[in-house]
Amino acid sequence: MNNTGARVREVDVVVVGAGQAGLSGAYHLRRTGFEPERDFVVLDHAPRPGGAWQFRWPSLTYGKVHGMHSLPGMELTDADPDRPSSEVVAEYFDAYEHAFDLRVRRPVDVRAVREGDAGRLRVETSDGTWSTRALINATGTWDRPFWPRYPGQETFRGRQLHTAQYAGPRDFAGQRVVVVGGGASGTQHLLEIAPYAAATTWVTRRPPVFREGPFSEDVGREAVALVEERVRQGLPPKSVVSVTGLPLNDAIRQGLADGVLDRLPMFDRITEDGVEWDDGRRVDADVILWATGFRAAVEHLAPLRLREPGGGIRIEGTRVAADPRIHLVGYGPSASTIGANRAGRAAVRDIRRLLSDAPKGAPVPTPVTPVAAPVTPVAVEAAPVTPVAVEAGG
Repeated sequence: MNNTGARVREVDVVVVGAGQAGLSGAYHLRRTGFEPERDFVVLDHAPRPGGAWQFRWPSLTYGKVHGMHSLPGMELTDADPDRPSSEVVAEYFDAYEHAFDLRVRRPVDVRAVREGDAGRLRVETSDGTWSTRALINATGTWDRPFWPRYPGQETFRGRQLHTAQYAGPRDFAGQRVVVVGGGASGTQHLLEIAPYAAATTWVTRRPPVFREGPFSEDVGREAVALVEERVRQGLPPKSVVSVTGLPLNDAIRQGLADGVLDRLPMFDRITEDGVEWDDGRRVDADVILWATGFRAAVEHLAPLRLREPGGGIRIEGTRVAADPRIHLVGYGPSASTIGANRAGRAAVRDIRRLLSDAPKGAPVPTPVTPVAAPVTPVAVEAAPVTPVAVEAGG
């Protein structure tokens, strides 16, 4: 019972999020002897299975998705490449949850994670409170779209939207569209919108880097290592695609040849009717589409004060350095399908070791909580990364 008289339910592990990373963690818990609802619980705020994929725009078909790795223990086969990826992945995740009896609770909003009693964590949710010995946080990034701020932004008389609100190219028919962002989603939006729009303009903070040749395992490992080093230092994670660059596929080549991907440097201000540069250039616009990425959705962990002075949460593998009871999966270097699978397995391995060192009923050692320095937001452009897979082109 808590001080309000409401019952506090106890489990060994709470998994927050049921995208690729969360389901991978739940699978490995189940596989190693943890029982759902008795030993662990999976909480997901989405209305149905599918992780962030259920919110993707219909024109992002499964055939446009690359690097989609199946969840552990169950392959995704015979998917129709012409179907929306939101449907394909949602159905696959739903089948997966039932096949392994993961009993995901949804929709449940996790509002805060705090220090509890006897070395346990207190997880406060829209469905009551849980007391847990360990936490797998797999909340991804989709719920935290990043909106840069520019002078005059509030005066713009047209429409502004983010990738998270993008519903498809037909919404831009006959309009003048400025797309901001040099990542995978920015190039995808431009290529889709151009045939419908009256005009498109592409602006990025840095010149885009297109990668020739295949994405080899060595290149992938090097990119992940760079992202991993950032989170090891307590810096906010960058996406893997921001390190590797964009693959120069046929669609990108055609976009370059047609002038659709003719990039301009970032504008200096927004006006009522468009955007302007200090050198006198201006572009009239009806729409500004911010394809400026996402940030890790970890606000519910704020009461634990896990952030480092560099602005990020320092992790070692998947374990939070400041609190070994907490694992971040689908965060930083594991923010891809294969990375999320491996992270889920690694997190469960560490949690089993932690819990075996502190037998059930005994308090888990409480870490010393560092004092985090305030973080100043910086308008950094990044390609969006999801807890499942990077979209085609990124």
